Amino acid sequence: MSTERMPNPAALIPKVTEALMALNRAVTGAGVDGRLLALSHLRASQINGCAPCVAGGVHQAQRHGVTADQVHAVAAWRETPWFSDEERAALALTEAVTRLADRPDPVPDHVWDMAAKHFDQKELAALLLNIAITNAFNRLNVPTRQQAGQW
Repeated sequence: MSTERMPNPAALIPKVTEALMALNRAVTGAGVDGRLLALSHLRASQINGCAPCVAGGVHQAQRHGVTADQVHAVAAWRETPWFSDEERAALALTEAVTRLADRPDPVPDHVWDMAAKHFDQKELAALLLNIAITNAFNRLNVPTRQQAGQW
């Protein structure tokens, strides 16, 4: 197991943690089901290899009623029967937005159109902000080797 390189950068700059948490509260209060936000957070954190966010995402998912089957299989959601079409749309959008550099058309029309079929613009905004915030937390935690279970 690697050790932390430094404290979390957001904790070192005054008011940054509070600002990130306020942004997160605004997104969670935007009306999107907490289950979807939790699944999205967990999947992006898995992709980015962010141990504290994966661990936190599991707890968040459980608090919002995500089933054990879903929590255990979210990394392979395409190959399992445990996700609704709405959840699949959110997960596909999460993967595309998290992996922007992996393809010439980072968020293909079929991914966007599926998400837009299930979510209105405010809900899409909340999902995109949730994905962006998750990626921000991941990009602070991973390079500094933040450890799961330290919160």
